[in-house]
Amino acid sequence: MSNYSSFLGIDIGKHEVVVGQYGVKTTQVFPNTLVGFKTFLKAYKGLLPETLVVLETTGGYERLFLNSLLDKNIAVHRANTRHVKNFIRSWGKHGKTDALDAIALALYGFERHQTLPLFQKPSEELTKLAALAQRRQDLTQMLVQEKNRSQSPGILPGVFKSCKALIHSLEAEVKSISREIDLIIASHAALETQKRELETIPGIGTVVASLLIAQLPELGHLNRRQIASLCGLAPHPCESGQKVGYRRIKGGRHHVRSILFMAAMAARLSNSPFKAFYQNLIQKGKKKMVALTALMRKILVIANAKLKALLLSNLSPQHS
Repeated sequence: MSNYSSFLGIDIGKHEVVVGQYGVKTTQVFPNTLVGFKTFLKAYKGLLPETLVVLETTGGYERLFLNSLLDKNIAVHRANTRHVKNFIRSWGKHGKTDALDAIALALYGFERHQTLPLFQKPSEELTKLAALAQRRQDLTQMLVQEKNRSQSPGILPGVFKSCKALIHSLEAEVKSISREIDLIIASHAALETQKRELETIPGIGTVVASLLIAQLPELGHLNRRQIASLCGLAPHPCESGQKVGYRRIKGGRHHVRSILFMAAMAARLSNSPFKAFYQNLIQKGKKKMVALTALMRKILVIANAKLKALLLSNLSPQHS
């Protein structure tokens, strides 16, 4: 059971961060720069050794403060944005400013600190892989948008030419980043072994295996329910009284679900038990999307089990 003497909430923006302390009504603002972090350290020097810092994911803007805090061995919880919003609403508060958010994060830390896991800094290679995988996803989204534009009815020749040029450039960038991801994995024996193990699962090819390693480092470290919930593939009941509604998936890492969707689309056409699993659900009257979601979850659970077994085998006496 962790004991903290103080709790800080940090609301992080592109250019500045707002810091709130539990029990203190005022907040302090610092630049979201290395100089700003050093100033923050001086301002809270006496508190930080026994402080829990709570911050949210803000599209990468939190990276500098988060990594700097971890380098100083300061306890940090990176909060789920949805959880914090629901927590704030539970107090009946509807106003929103950066200062209010910082104070709310500090209060969230105080109220929930016994159950909040501390953020663990990933290895350097996993940090690089995550950044590259995110960039690949961004480029892929742009590529889909540009292809849709190029297929617009009545598109002018000059506009079509521009679209094709950008499509060619984006495709080259996606290939380049994919190669870089593969090179990083190939240079680390443990990651390469994990990739080969994932590729034994029907529907998971080289690209999907690489992206899962890059964007789901928890794979193999959680149980089947936890990994399904983390990826937003755990079915949630919708029941009240005598009403039994359709179970739905909620939340989770949507970018990982996109990867698993590709795997499921391939697996349903493969000569494997996955194909029979999918067809059996369809024959039972399940909607195609429901059947695909169930297949995504099955692939994820099997992938998690395989990597967990791999990790356990590496920890056995003969590998120690």
